[in-house]
Parts: sequence; structure tokens; C-alpha cells
Amino acid sequence: MKTRSLVSAGIVGIILLSLAAIALNSGNTIHENKIRIAFFPNIGHAIPIVGMEKGFFAKSIGDEIKIETRIFDSGPQTIESLYANSIDLAYVGPGPAINGFLNSNNHNVKILAGAASGGASFVVHPLSEIKSVSDFAGKKIAAPQIGNTQDVSLRNYLSENGLKTAEKGGSVVVYNIPNPDIYTLFVKGDIDGAWVAEPWATILETELGGKRLFHEEELWPNNEFASVLLIANVDYVEKNHKLVSKLLASHHETADWINENPTETRIIFNHFLKSHLGQSLSDEIVDVALSNLVITADPTLDSVYSFAEKADRLGYLGRNGYDLSGIFYPFDANSVLEEST
Repeated sequence: MKTRSLVSAGIVGIILLSLAAIALNSGNTIHENKIRIAFFPNIGHAIPIVGMEKGFFAKSIGDEIKIETRIFDSGPQTIESLYANSIDLAYVGPGPAINGFLNSNNHNVKILAGAASGGASFVVHPLSEIKSVSDFAGKKIAAPQIGNTQDVSLRNYLSENGLKTAEKGGSVVVYNIPNPDIYTLFVKGDIDGAWVAEPWATILETELGGKRLFHEEELWPNNEFASVLLIANVDYVEKNHKLVSKLLASHHETADWINENPTETRIIFNHFLKSHLGQSLSDEIVDVALSNLVITADPTLDSVYSFAEKADRLGYLGRNGYDLSGIFYPFDANSVLEEST
């Protein structure tokens, strides 16, 4: 399924509105008869978007439970909301999931399932001279927030290829800035490339003439790595085990439906962007972005552990080492499907 006008200012609006939604929807109390789910307005988060928009989630848990959604654009903000009991479940990248587990009281944030694999790329500016990693020296490269999934991947890639960032005495300048700002610098030609997730990689390629140097999955065994995971507040899960089992069953079923219905998934995703955030993307961008992902409930366990090793080498997991024992909550896919019926 692998497949130029400027993106409108509405793309930036999507992100700004999503951040505003945090303030509008935050709260510190635990609500009864509600389940609060957080996700991003990204195609990699197709499972919760489709699950909500198509009513799959609501149908699975019944009429007595209300689903409240929170829209975020930052993993760290999402984790803080989990810590504050403002949300119960969340879809995030492996970086926030790992840090959420390690830094939570009693390791109270755990991974329930996967949601997407792949979907990140290194995109080169059309005027840049980068043709391979040997050309990275002296270049300016962007990735989102420091410590986020793409930042860890970028910095690890540089290190593995004998390159250092400017703050470490090297020549590669890394800008850690939000995706809309990466887009702006790309327009101005102020960066040579960017390591970004979908749909931003496709936006830079399709709208601005960027060239994908590689898809990140090409750097992973079997071309697989967990890029989106479903995590939860364990206290909530254990108090609402049956409910979460039903939601997990719907999560798995929604993943299957998305893979069988890519065109309708695109329509639903764009309808979500338009109705919730005021701006949609072109059909081409969504189709290409979706084709660069694998929507799957498989958490790709080995890639999570490997990602942690990379983050630790960069000093992102503290000075005293780390232990991921217990990071995966013991929900078995088959038992979930049985228990939910």
C-alpha cells in the first residue's frame, strides 16, 4: 500500500486546538460510570479515533458507561494526566509509555496492548545535500520534543553512525520543536531534514517536496517496532477489570476493521479532524500516511525493550539503570475476547 500546494494554516490550528482541549477537559477527580481515554489527532492513533467515531467502543461497553475523550499532542502531558488521575487509559508512543511506567508510583502505569507499528521517517529538505548518513555532519535536523519517540530514534541513529550532536561537542544540530514548527522551518529551508511520525512525514514529502531518506521500520528487525501503545492507570484497570476487558476486545476488533477498510478509515479520520479540530487533510496525505503504518494490537514486545535500551544509552532513563519487569499488564488477547462476552 506504500504510495505540492502548501498545507494550510489549519494544520497548525489542529495542534493548537488539541492543546487547548487539555485545559478544557482536565480534572483531578475519579469519575464513576465513566472511562476517560486520551489519544492524539494523528493517523497512528486510528484505533481510538475509529473506535469512537464508529461507535465500536461504546457498543462494547454498553449504555451504562460513558466514554470521555481527551485529545493531546504530547506524550509527557498525557502521562502527567495519568498520574493526576485525570484520565484512565491513553494511547502514546513507547518513550512516554516507558517513562510513565518507570516514574509512576508503584509502577502504576502499564502497557495493555499495541496500537500501531512503524509510521516514522527521516525526510530530507529538497535543497539539502543529504543523501546518506555520511552527509549528516554539519547539518540541522529536527525532531519533536526531547525524549519523545522520534527524538530517541534520531539521537540513537546518530550515535550508532559515529556522529555527535552539537551539545555533545559534535557538528549535528538537533532542534527539538513541535511538529508545526518543524513544518515552518522546512518551508523556510532552515533545516536539512526531520525525523517525524505520520502524517507529518507525508506532509513534508507531499506538500513541500521532501524526500524520504528512509522509513524508520527499515532500521528494526522484521521491519517492526511499536510506535503507538495503549497504556493505563493500573488502579483503574483492577477496579474495572470487566469494563477494560470489553474495551480491549473492541480495541482488537477495531484494529482488524481498519485493516479491512482503509478507505473508510481515511474518511472517518478526516471527518474527525474536521468535526473536532476544524481542519482536515487531503485524501492523498491520509492514504499515504496510513499505508506507511501497520495498525495492530500487537505491542511488539521486543521493540519496547530495545527502545528502552536506546533511551537509556542516551541518558533518558536516569543514572541508576532501569527495570521494565511488569511493564506489560497481563491481559491475554484470547482471554480478553472470552471475558468480554
